[in-house]
Amino acid sequence: MSGWRWLPLSASIIVLDQASKAWIERHFQLYESVTLLPVLDITRLHNPGAAFSFLAGAGGWQRWFFTGLALVVSVGILVWLRGVHARAQAWLACGLTLILGGALGNVIDRMRHGFVIDFVHAHWNDAWFPAFNVADAAITVGAACMIIDALLESRR
Repeated sequence: MSGWRWLPLSASIIVLDQASKAWIERHFQLYESVTLLPVLDITRLHNPGAAFSFLAGAGGWQRWFFTGLALVVSVGILVWLRGVHARAQAWLACGLTLILGGALGNVIDRMRHGFVIDFVHAHWNDAWFPAFNVADAAITVGAACMIIDALLESRR
């Protein structure tokens, strides 16, 4: 059974990501912030760059570069997933579909707005970590799943 069986997880990530960003757009102005915990705020931010705002001030070309890169990676993931056994390689299939959903969630933002909407903003005292969103979280968890798969595979 192909890893494509896991594709509904990608679709769920895209829906959750876009719904959460739409909620933030409706309820928060740019830079508006609400503290949830002493170490966690919800803050509406716009990121025209990549992770950690890499190339955010590059002049606009990065929008199309990161969109194209994400689409190429997404096609690669779909091809890879087709050859993955859905049950025997569940960690890998889960990781790939989480990354796929996250990548496409952020592509939708780049196409619609020219930037990605971030809103989860963690901090510790005066140390502020880069803001992120559901798509970014899915990509991170997906990468962790792939690392777990690689560790389990190396022990076999």
